[in-house]
Amino acid sequence: MNPKGPQTWIHQSRVGRLAPLARLALRIGGRYLARSPQLVFASVERRTELRHDLALRSAEEVAEELGYMKGVLMKLGQIASYVDDEDMPQEFRSAMARLQHNAPPMSPALAASVIVDELGNAPDQVFARWDAVPFAAASIGQAHRAMTKDGRAVAVKVQYPGIARSITSDLRNVALLRRVVAAAFPGMDTQSLIVELGERLREEVDYLLEARNQEYFAQYYEGHPVIHVPRVLCELSTGRVLTTELVSGERFEKVLHWDQQERDMAAETINRFVSRSLYRLHAFNGDPHPGNYLFHGHGRVSFLDFGLTKYFDDQDLAPLVEALRCLVIEEDGDCFRSALQRAGFVKPGAPVPTETIVDRFGLFYSTVLQDSPMTITPMFASAIVRRFFDAKGPLAPYSDVPRNYVILQRINLGLYAVLGSLNATANWRRIGQELWPFVMGPPSTPIGEAEARWERQRAELEPVSVQGAPRAPGESGNGAPSLSVKEITGLTGRP
Repeated sequence: MNPKGPQTWIHQSRVGRLAPLARLALRIGGRYLARSPQLVFASVERRTELRHDLALRSAEEVAEELGYMKGVLMKLGQIASYVDDEDMPQEFRSAMARLQHNAPPMSPALAASVIVDELGNAPDQVFARWDAVPFAAASIGQAHRAMTKDGRAVAVKVQYPGIARSITSDLRNVALLRRVVAAAFPGMDTQSLIVELGERLREEVDYLLEARNQEYFAQYYEGHPVIHVPRVLCELSTGRVLTTELVSGERFEKVLHWDQQERDMAAETINRFVSRSLYRLHAFNGDPHPGNYLFHGHGRVSFLDFGLTKYFDDQDLAPLVEALRCLVIEEDGDCFRSALQRAGFVKPGAPVPTETIVDRFGLFYSTVLQDSPMTITPMFASAIVRRFFDAKGPLAPYSDVPRNYVILQRINLGLYAVLGSLNATANWRRIGQELWPFVMGPPSTPIGEAEARWERQRAELEPVSVQGAPRAPGESGNGAPSLSVKEITGLTGRP
């Protein structure tokens, strides 16, 4: 997967994590300095060619280094890969896209040692068949294909040894992280993003928690016509090994070449998954990059990786629902402003007119303001990103992204980036109205009709509804009823 070969260890200490980045910066800076005479004396065409070559080589080196470092820094690289900002060089985003599912892996011996520690025996003893070559490698762990002794094809996610400590070390490099985040996401409260991302990543290294998250979604979406979440095999899952049913499908890069009707249906499913999970489950997968989707055609999509899952209670959602209702349904700017103030996006008493607030935040609702089909283009997705990170507008000193909604905004930006890449067209308002709690409109598409039938059948077969977030041991929860660990998977610790 990488010219350096499989990885045998990860820098874990704070100094050890910082040193490679410093060396990388010196290498790239030196390369630009060495090329500067050529840039000065070259023709316009040659200068463009040289700059492109420099940007491409530098981006490749950054992607490679982040891939080897894993953890927080690699996660930031993943975010950069799918946020479509015209100010971010395409070479950089393309190189970062490799980090979605094809980062440098750890060695087969190291992966096997984790299986021995967690499941008590070598992989070829635990499983009937074990593929020592991972088919995906990401920021926390890598995935292997295997066959259980009772004949089930599974994906086994194995955590990198030392990754928890490396994340702690990254988060202690606050000054470095704030510089990286400020450069990549200007205008955002860097402290809020780092704190929220840190808390979610600490949860992500607990595979038992991820198993509960994934089973929570899998149980809810069981039998859904287009949304699929792989089930967890609890008897083969621990804190550092997660075994789920194996899913085959096309990666996002392949879908970009499908015909437009297929892309539109895939986009509709992704949009429905985000909206339904938020409004019905009060939860969503906080890691929406395209590497976590597998596509099967006719709108069917499998959703992977639930380590970064965020849950909301009614109090968290209330101002967001109110803002949507005020702007889209009632077209009441003052009501919209009040809701944003309650959520913490706008400071109370900000000396700016309501029209400015509506203009600044209304763009994020523009896909549902009109009751007609709309195509979400890459240009539109870029405009959303620029508006979100606008640090110079009149509202900038009086607006922020509250910590509780940082990951939600990441979901929104990721969603727009994905739909923009697909050039997706739909009547997004009609689809939204099916799921908004203050409308609950009728089905508006064939997928919506199939979903409505699934929902009726589910209500008939499952009188006990799935509500609230599954709680980790000792967690107080958010006040909503939740399924117990036993009810979800029987995961009570190491098998």
